[in-house]
Amino acid sequence: MRQVAFALGFLALAWAQVSTLPELRSRTYGEGGFRVERVLEEGPRFTRVQFSHLSEGLRVHGFANLPRGKGLFPVVVVLHGYVEPSRYRLLAYTARYADWLAGEGFLVLHPNYRGHPPSEGAPARGLRHAYAVDVLHLLAEVRKGAFPQADAGRIALLGHSMGGGIAQVVSLVDPGLKGVVLYGSMSGDERRNLERILQWSGGARGRELFTLPPEALRQASPWTYLGELSVPYSVHHGLKDAQVPPEWSWELCRRLKALGKPVECFSYPAGHLFQGEADRRFRQRVLAFLGRVLR
Repeated sequence: MRQVAFALGFLALAWAQVSTLPELRSRTYGEGGFRVERVLEEGPRFTRVQFSHLSEGLRVHGFANLPRGKGLFPVVVVLHGYVEPSRYRLLAYTARYADWLAGEGFLVLHPNYRGHPPSEGAPARGLRHAYAVDVLHLLAEVRKGAFPQADAGRIALLGHSMGGGIAQVVSLVDPGLKGVVLYGSMSGDERRNLERILQWSGGARGRELFTLPPEALRQASPWTYLGELSVPYSVHHGLKDAQVPPEWSWELCRRLKALGKPVECFSYPAGHLFQGEADRRFRQRVLAFLGRVLR
């Protein structure tokens, strides 16, 4: 019976594409194959290009906003939240933040993850660690000189919703990052994420919650490893967020402060995506944070 239980647990892990943080840290990243596919737009402040690179043998795409001038420019990687992969387009809803940051002099990368057209492969099942792997391969390509105008020693992440959860994973695997902005972020506790996904989808997604061993979820959760975090966080959440509970961010903030980690935390009278005055204040605070960590 014990062997059967072990086999079922192993199959559940494989099906859900679960990677623990120690396992992700043991890998090497940067499979090569980087190329600029085409110029998408020439503007007065930046040029937008489509790029691709390899991640676990898959060709994964994204876009980059390259500021005018020679550089070297600090880099911000914008990680979008959940969009139904079959409906995904290269310029996602977070493109407005990528464009704003490029206008402020940052070289901005906006990956779209595997399984999101035109990227190859299937979307991540269960946990989203496969998307973190895509981002880690992209970071390795940047450090190998994929963008000559990029300052590879000054890289930060900005993640919204699901992208915030991905950012937490990446920041605990890649200590070379200079900072992370979390915006309406998913939890660092993967059990909570699966419970929420199960609720959102009406039971269509997130069933891995019932099949994954508790220890696998613990080792896959960034929350477990916060004591090892070396990257400053800037945490932002709307008090009226009906999708991702604001308490998840406040709990993260309390935990990081108790551990003596560098973190700043802000609340807004806003929902899951900021508009108007809340968005203006958010951008102001993000620029101040990036100015400090990427100086």
